Amino acid sequence: MRSAPVITLAVLAVIAATAGDRAGGAEKEPPACAAITFRPVPSGLSDGEQNAGLYKSRFGRIEVMATVKSGEAVDYFVDVNGKRPDAIAGTLPASIAACAKAKRLGPVGNPPEHCLGDKLAVLIDHTGAQRYVLLYAHRGSEWHFCSVGGA
Repeated sequence: MRSAPVITLAVLAVIAATAGDRAGGAEKEPPACAAITFRPVPSGLSDGEQNAGLYKSRFGRIEVMATVKSGEAVDYFVDVNGKRPDAIAGTLPASIAACAKAKRLGPVGNPPEHCLGDKLAVLIDHTGAQRYVLLYAHRGSEWHFCSVGGA
């Protein structure tokens, strides 16, 4: 009969170890470089701002939004946690170029007046405490930079 307490202690040890792993997972940092792809909105939507896609994780919520006129998307932009990222002034860190290259996206350059494409991608780069959010549009066979903001 002494084996029952030993088994009980073993089960409790496994449960405690599993609970410790879950608690340790909550302390994880967001990835330093990530890219998430989205589809464009379909034709025929009502005019105004329409949601093209949503990505939600424990680190935040990213939405790609479309500005629609006459049933067609005329521009795309990103919302992070319900608002547009702050504009970035000055030079961007080198880690952004490395992140874009690692994710096979185009280089950062001058943004076009309107962001349009057959696919969209949001690139997230964490440099220290700063998080950069970049929007790319796929046209032809290449990814083109659209915008950058800080969240």
